[in-house]
Amino acid sequence: MNEHFKTLENEFALWLNTLGFSYSIEYNYRHHAKELFEYLHKNNNTHVKHLTISHIKQYFDYLQTRPNKRRTGGLSSAHLNKIFDATDKFLEFLHQNGMQNAPSPLNYRIKQDKQTKLNNIQPFTQAEIKELQANIEKTYLNWKFTKREAKHEQMKLIFALYYACGLRRTEGKNLQIKDVDFDTKTIFVRQGKNYKDRIIPMNKSVYEALQDYIYNFRNLQKVNHNRLFINGTYTLNKYLQKLQEISENKQIKAKKLTLHILRHSIATHLLQNGMSIENIAKFLGHSTLDSTQIYTHIVNKI
Repeated sequence: MNEHFKTLENEFALWLNTLGFSYSIEYNYRHHAKELFEYLHKNNNTHVKHLTISHIKQYFDYLQTRPNKRRTGGLSSAHLNKIFDATDKFLEFLHQNGMQNAPSPLNYRIKQDKQTKLNNIQPFTQAEIKELQANIEKTYLNWKFTKREAKHEQMKLIFALYYACGLRRTEGKNLQIKDVDFDTKTIFVRQGKNYKDRIIPMNKSVYEALQDYIYNFRNLQKVNHNRLFINGTYTLNKYLQKLQEISENKQIKAKKLTLHILRHSIATHLLQNGMSIENIAKFLGHSTLDSTQIYTHIVNKI
């Protein structure tokens, strides 16, 4: 990628930051913009002033046929729509910065029917979750103890918060030490989806895991923030990929392992274990039962 596109990538990220976008959105949009620049460069388009709506349409067509780099098959509709979002925002950035001849945002999105969305959700079984947790100590064995320990401790916390507590990706990322109340055995989730706070009770295993993490590890770390996780969600997902890589279980390797799929997994397991759909909705922080009902369909197809 040439210097012009590198400069543009930095300016786009700065613009997003100025507008107040979250770190995760800024990071992802910047990443998707970089992918667009690399595509343009490979196709002999070396300056944004040559960008036309035809280039954007060709790029979108290419994405919909491009193989997935991490697993078999192509990119999911949900992931494609995120790239389309980022591309539209980049085109808006060009217009806001005086490039009036830049292509206008396409507002093109792939519509998914309910069944397609359900088919794309493949929760892990309770046995698979236990196997993944057991593999934590087998990762990064060639790293020095202190660095390896930092990775292992955060990997354990991933399962305590994203699986056992069913947190959304940003909810877990933004959780601070002060949000954990050991006296009441609760976790205070600030500004969840739709800007709603909620309180999640800790079961015994989560309570013990958080006590161990905070007092024996997190409080000893020197970082410039008070969040529980030292690293961001991109790194946390990388840890999950590492767990998947070392697994010898073909079923585990065949599924998509992310922070959010852990949330889907715990919801499925709670339903299988007899919890009411109403209580699962409260646990997950859903505003309506419509969002929670998908787990009934998932359980029925397992």
